Amino acid sequence: MSTAAAQLAAASGLMSLVLFLVAVAVLAILAGGFWLTSRVRYTESPRPRPEEQPHLPPGGAVREIRENRESEEVPVTPKGGRPLTPYELSNQDTRPSESKDRPRWSRGSSGSFGGGGLGAH
Repeated sequence: MSTAAAQLAAASGLMSLVLFLVAVAVLAILAGGFWLTSRVRYTESPRPRPEEQPHLPPGGAVREIRENRESEEVPVTPKGGRPLTPYELSNQDTRPSESKDRPRWSRGSSGSFGGGGLGAH
């Protein structure tokens, strides 16, 4: 056997050994994942029984309430006064609107920024 053929055979054998070791390492990682999952699942509390599941309220299913909301007005800064910082504003609560008319967007507008509509013309 020539030296080139011997070197090629040695490199091929070494490559086979490396691939085999990589395959064994991948299998070991997968087996470790299954083992760790089973340990975690064993420590978790058991699944709730059917009688422990949530039930509907006595009045039946809760339905969606559709109403218009109005926000609190931001306080007006007096002439020469210092504007309020966000930290000085309270939580801007909303309240039910007295108007029952639903707000409409301008014609040809999608109603949202970047919504893909043609926009107001």
